[in-house]
Amino acid sequence: MRNILVTGGAGFIGSNFINHILKSRDDWFIVNLDKLTYAGNLENLTEIENNKNYQFVRGDISNRELVNYLFEKYNIDSVINFAAESHVDRSILGSEIFYRTNVIGTTVLLDVAKKFGVEKFLQVSTDEVYGSLGATGLFTENTPVSPNSPYSSSKAGADLAALSYYHTFGAPVTITRCSNNYGPLQFPEKLIPLMIINALHNKKLPVYGDGLNVRDWIYVIDHNRAIELAFEKGKIGEVYNVGASQEMKNIEIVKLILGILGKSDSLIEYVKDRPGHDRRYAIDSSKIQNELSWKPEFKFEQAIVKTVEWYLANKSWWERIIRGDYLKYYENQYGKV
Repeated sequence: MRNILVTGGAGFIGSNFINHILKSRDDWFIVNLDKLTYAGNLENLTEIENNKNYQFVRGDISNRELVNYLFEKYNIDSVINFAAESHVDRSILGSEIFYRTNVIGTTVLLDVAKKFGVEKFLQVSTDEVYGSLGATGLFTENTPVSPNSPYSSSKAGADLAALSYYHTFGAPVTITRCSNNYGPLQFPEKLIPLMIINALHNKKLPVYGDGLNVRDWIYVIDHNRAIELAFEKGKIGEVYNVGASQEMKNIEIVKLILGILGKSDSLIEYVKDRPGHDRRYAIDSSKIQNELSWKPEFKFEQAIVKTVEWYLANKSWWERIIRGDYLKYYENQYGKV
C-alpha cells in the first residue's frame, strides 16, 4: 500500500485524478490536502468520499506545520502536487497569491518530503512555462523555460525549485508539463466551460483579440493516465511533456461549441486582448510515449461533445459554483481561508 499525499485534489484535474485512481485500484491510500478556495469543490469527490483508502484534509500547502503533521500521521511515502493557483487572468489582476502558493507552497512540500525521505515527488506543471511558440515548432523537454505571465512564471519557479532539490539533495522529483486540459468538473472561468455556460444563457461569448491564439488540447482523462504512469515509471530528475497533438484556435473551439449547442455565431464578441497573451502552444509528447508507453485515447471532436453533454447534465453543479454556494458552505464549516 502506497501512502500518497495528493495536493489540490478538490480542483479540476486533481479530483478527476483521485476519482480515476480510487475507482481503478486499491493499493493507494490517498490523503487529499486542499485549501478549498473558489476553484476547489468536494462535490467533485462524492463518489469516493467514503472510500477506505481516502482521507480529505483542508489546509494550505504553505503551512509547514500542517504538512509535517500529515507526513507523520499518515506515514506519507510519496507526493503528487496538483495544488496551484492556475488562472492567467487572475494572476494579472493580483500575482502575490500565485507566488505564495505555487512557489513557496511547493518549496514547503519539497522540504518536508526531503525530511521524511519520500520515494517519489511528482510535480504537475504546465506547458505555459515554455512561453510562446511561433507558427511552427513544438515544445520539447529541452525547450528553455521562458514564461510570460505571473501564473506561468510562478509555475516555472515551482519547477525550478523541484529540480534544484533533485540536483542538490537527490530528491526523487519527476515533473510533468501538460497542455490545456478540458473535461468534466472544470471551473467555469476557463475557456470551454465558460463558453458552454454563456451559450446556454444566450450571453455573449468573449473572445480575446482576433481569436487566433492556438492551444494544444487534451482530455483530462488522458492527462490523468499520463500522471499515473509518470508517477510509477517516470525517471527521477526527468521532465515529461504531455499533450494530445490536437491544436485548435480559440475561435474554432468557440464556434464548435456553438454548433454542438445549436446556437448562432452572433453570440461571439471579440474583446480587448489580455496582456502578454501567448500566441501558440504545442507539445511534443514523444518522450512519454516512447519511454512510458503512454498515448492519448480521446480525439478532440469526440471528447468536446462528451464535455458539453456533461455540463448540460450537471447544471446544478455549475450554478452553485457561480453563486458561490460551495465557498460559503466551506467557510461556515471550516472557517475562512
